[in-house]
Amino acid sequence: MISSPVDLDADHQDAVLHQNRSNGAIMESAITVKGQATIPKAIREHLHLKPGDRVKFFVHHDGSVVLLPKLPASALRGIVKSKRRRPVTIDEMTEAAAEGSVSTAPRARLR
Repeated sequence: MISSPVDLDADHQDAVLHQNRSNGAIMESAITVKGQATIPKAIREHLHLKPGDRVKFFVHHDGSVVLLPKLPASALRGIVKSKRRRPVTIDEMTEAAAEGSVSTAPRARLR
């Protein structure tokens, strides 16, 4: 549930309260006048966020917002394992290229 500043009393016009229900726990954070909010500790720990980390926000059509950590490209290293145990040799590449260049279907000639 998101409350807008007009829903708040005069003493709290500079803050917007956000509530989130997650595993039965309700967490909330206040938005400062500068537009900053503190991500609750339980969420930071769940997402493994550290100071200086970047996050992405996704707004869905139903109005819900998802916050995910932005992973650097280096975090993807090793995510896909090759079935090959060894690198391909130059001879194997040359052979594969030669096999690929031979085609049984006739090619159209350029004019």
